[in-house]
Amino acid sequence: MKEKDFTSLHELLERESARRNDRDELSLKRPDPLLVAREQKDARVILLCALFGYGNAGQIVKFLSSLDFTLLDKSEDRIRGGLKGKYYRFQSQKDVEEIFVTLSRMEAQEVEKVFMNGFDKKGTVLDGVFSLIEHMQRLNPYMSRGYRFLLGSISKKPASPYKRWMMFLRWMVRKDALDLGLWSGVKPSDLVIPLDTHTFQIGRKLGLLERKSYDWKAAVELTDSLRLFSPDDPLKYDFALYRIGQEGLLEGGS
Repeated sequence: MKEKDFTSLHELLERESARRNDRDELSLKRPDPLLVAREQKDARVILLCALFGYGNAGQIVKFLSSLDFTLLDKSEDRIRGGLKGKYYRFQSQKDVEEIFVTLSRMEAQEVEKVFMNGFDKKGTVLDGVFSLIEHMQRLNPYMSRGYRFLLGSISKKPASPYKRWMMFLRWMVRKDALDLGLWSGVKPSDLVIPLDTHTFQIGRKLGLLERKSYDWKAAVELTDSLRLFSPDDPLKYDFALYRIGQEGLLEGGS
């Protein structure tokens, strides 16, 4: 990348990230699952918000706002009774009940502990995620297509960008007007961008991403590109890239 292009792109990223770093960026008119998650302190609830964070943003917020998160501290019979009629896209009522049951079998602080066990062994956030997925599978052997989609799979050669898990980690690790910064054992520089279709397309348009496949390698490549502008906190630009794509700000541009 030419020095002039690098400088202008850096200015764009800095300007947009600063503009978006505002609590008012999230509202019912500008929905995002973080709108619900940021009102929570329980990592289990925040994880639920992230795992259901796919599809239309307005529908995500509507669904999450309809859930009674206090059920996580209730009996499993109460959980099943309290989630009647709750379903979301690929997840049936049974799937929603079972993810609540799984997380109810954990303590709030256990989410971080299990993640750190995997992260500390190999030093990557994906290993921490795999540790959590494996732990949740042990806690509850229930499986269905919708439930499997929620958790994701463990793979030695990951294809998925693990967008919802990476989004959860961004929320928990980074601290600014949007992100919660509730965990301290992981550094922002360790994070990988929660790659969605908007950030994927914008990354390619801006020349930050050459890979044509929407996958884990693309997420890592885009993160590495963003490290050139902010080595200690590459994901400071994530929400800005998402909004730029969502709002079509570069339509017709290169």
